[in-house]
Amino acid sequence: MNSLGFDKRPEETRVVVAMSGGVDSSVTAALLKREGYDVVGITLQLYDHGLTVGKKGACCAGQDIYDARMAAEKIGIPHYVLDYENRFSDAVMQDFADSYLAGETPIPCVRCNQRVKFRDLLAQSRELGAEAMATGHYVRREAGRAGAELHRGVDPRRDQSYFLFATTPEQLAYLRFPLGDLPKTRTREIAAELGLAVADKPDSQDICFVPEGGYARVVEKLRPGAAEPGEMVHVDGRVLGRHTGLINFTVGQRKGLGLGDLNEAGQPLFVVRLEPETRRVYVGPKQALAIGTLSLREVNWLGNPGELTENVAVTVKLRSMTEPVAARLTLGPGGTARVVLDEPQFGVAPGQACVFYSGSRVLGGGWIRREAAAKAA
Repeated sequence: MNSLGFDKRPEETRVVVAMSGGVDSSVTAALLKREGYDVVGITLQLYDHGLTVGKKGACCAGQDIYDARMAAEKIGIPHYVLDYENRFSDAVMQDFADSYLAGETPIPCVRCNQRVKFRDLLAQSRELGAEAMATGHYVRREAGRAGAELHRGVDPRRDQSYFLFATTPEQLAYLRFPLGDLPKTRTREIAAELGLAVADKPDSQDICFVPEGGYARVVEKLRPGAAEPGEMVHVDGRVLGRHTGLINFTVGQRKGLGLGDLNEAGQPLFVVRLEPETRRVYVGPKQALAIGTLSLREVNWLGNPGELTENVAVTVKLRSMTEPVAARLTLGPGGTARVVLDEPQFGVAPGQACVFYSGSRVLGGGWIRREAAAKAA
């Protein structure tokens, strides 16, 4: 049995590595090649080069494609660039715009993994005769009694399991994550030891197709006329002023409200709710952000078949950079779920993900619904 779990020698096992041009995927390819695997590198061109060429911290465009090609050449593996621009636009960018217009705060990185990398690229890997596809994500894939399980990466500062909750059991059976047991510092050391030019390349930041964090500008470009003005309303019903478009706001936002950002008591105001039907932005004190119950859609379940799925004690992550908090989970029909938090949480934004854990294991997750988020008592 080789290190990827196949009963054959590494040189008889073909593996496709999704190479973004960064240090993580480059080291993934290099480690597998060093073990003797038949490695093929593939880089996806996902969006218009003109949008982000030269932007630090982007991925999957101009400079990054070049970096991936140079890394593959250094490692000594074949490398291919596939034009997925139209697929990415249809599956990710359009959804991003629609989500913002619906008053949500989307996570396009999850959609990209779900609809492009782990669906279309995985299918392409099979067509190339690969028995597995590897990525540079900091997560672990472990063998369980009912099949492959997804677990958090050992380095809590780099764990990316939040972004992979939508991975299906079938996809997980095919995927491999060689960096899951490494800290990021060790990955960079390995890159330097192997002479890879990307050893010191900055990590990708923010959303790849959004230049300099300008979310509203991208939405306006995808949906001309989307920035319609409306009222700024206090949660007590008072109209406080006007805004220039819902796409400029997200739940939990404090700065840039144009209201002096303070209430009568000198406390900061926050965006509490977005109402696209009336184009209203509701603001209020921090306590108005408290949420005790969440309703989810498009739930992906990675737990074992036949396990209890009602009032299950779990921990959940509501943002990628926060620690999991205790909750009770009940799965419903049609890919829905209800999550009751042990303690109220603040600034939970519709459109974000709620990911379920049991210890280090990812049990799945879903998207937070706007209309069904319930305030804490």
